[in-house]
Amino acid sequence: MVFDRRKSNFDFPIHFHEEFELNFIENAKGAKRIIGDHIEVIDDLELVLVGSNVPHSWMGYESQKKDIHEITIQFHKDLFDEKFLQRNQLSFIRSLFERSGRGILFSAETILKIRPRLMALGQKSGFDSVLELISILHYLSISENTRLLTSSSFVNENVNFNSRRIERAFEYMRANYDKDISLADIAKIVNMAEVSFSRFIKKRTGKTFIDSLNDIRLGHATRFLIDTTYTIAEVSFKCGFNNLSYFNRIFKKKHSCTPKEFRENYAGTKTYV
Repeated sequence: MVFDRRKSNFDFPIHFHEEFELNFIENAKGAKRIIGDHIEVIDDLELVLVGSNVPHSWMGYESQKKDIHEITIQFHKDLFDEKFLQRNQLSFIRSLFERSGRGILFSAETILKIRPRLMALGQKSGFDSVLELISILHYLSISENTRLLTSSSFVNENVNFNSRRIERAFEYMRANYDKDISLADIAKIVNMAEVSFSRFIKKRTGKTFIDSLNDIRLGHATRFLIDTTYTIAEVSFKCGFNNLSYFNRIFKKKHSCTPKEFRENYAGTKTYV
């Protein structure tokens, strides 16, 4: 399905669906994009691929005239058979679909090159439209300077670090994020000295042990803020943060808003005390 619209504002609330969605937007600089636990103000040109069942919305922009141009392309996840995607020729598209679970933002350079084809897709039908969609997806799958939006912990994605020790550490942190976990605990599990493991995880992941653990906890925290009516304090403690001030501080550092503001972005005017 291809929807090509001229509009003056965004009126779709945060929603999700089984279909993949490729969304092109121009002339809405300043609008707010929400993909999973990621919130960001957009620029003049926007192209994002959203995976199946990922919450998403664009909001917070109004114009006196219908100068926003939005092209939304939706296709069902079953369009490509799993065995078909295993073919070597489709390895890049398969990777694109896997990454889309976190929302993929494409560069302005990519958008400018692909924009004429996106605009023309709505004029095609039948077999030609399917072939062109596959071609567009292949082009996007090999494009450079893409950015993943939603955190891996929000979508419960298992990242492969090509290290059994790191994977065991992350397995333990994901399973026990709500409990007290120390560097000594993890070092013992992977059979390394604390100092050695501290250096090892930083070298392999680019993050410290505590940053890695906090990322996992924050992913669960955003889920609780969206899906439950727990108070902010309850969310903090259920996610392993025993200090509410510390939870608020690192949440704001990552998401550029407080937990309360994050929840209000999802719930509109509804708030929880």
